[in-house]
Order: sequence, then C-alpha cells, then structure tokens
Amino acid sequence: MQTSPVRVLFFAQLKDVTKCDSFDIALSSPMSIEQLWSELIAKFPALAKHRSSVRLARNQEYAPRNAQFSDADEVALIPPVSGG
Repeated sequence: MQTSPVRVLFFAQLKDVTKCDSFDIALSSPMSIEQLWSELIAKFPALAKHRSSVRLARNQEYAPRNAQFSDADEVALIPPVSGG
C-alpha cells in the first residue's frame, strides 16, 4: 500500500529560515511532535532557535502536545503573530 507524505508548511520568517514554503516527510509509522521537530531540525538546523515560539497545527487545527502525525496530514508551523 502506498502512503502519502506529511506536508509541512512554513509561514512568515520560517520561510526565510528554511528557504522554502513547504516540505514533505515520508512516514513509516505515526510520528510524535518531538519526532517531527527532530526531523525538521535535522533538515533545517536554523529552525531550532524558533522551536519554543512556534505552534504546530495539524489539518488546520492547533495540535495538542500529544499529537501524532500520520500519512497525508498537513502540518503548519505557525510563528508568533504581532499586530498593531
């Protein structure tokens, strides 16, 4: 059976850090938030300094800390938003 990768979307300054607006990760099994961060930081080391301020959303809803990501999920890395 063929699986679809997890699509990770980057916004605002995270696009500048990664030099892309999205990245696909092929999964062999569900992945925790910690595992996802490890994969992303291995690919994009500059993301490490943003980790504490970035929220993750899975399929357009904020992901709880115990979230598991699986095939065909869409994950958005959402940096802090400021406004005025």
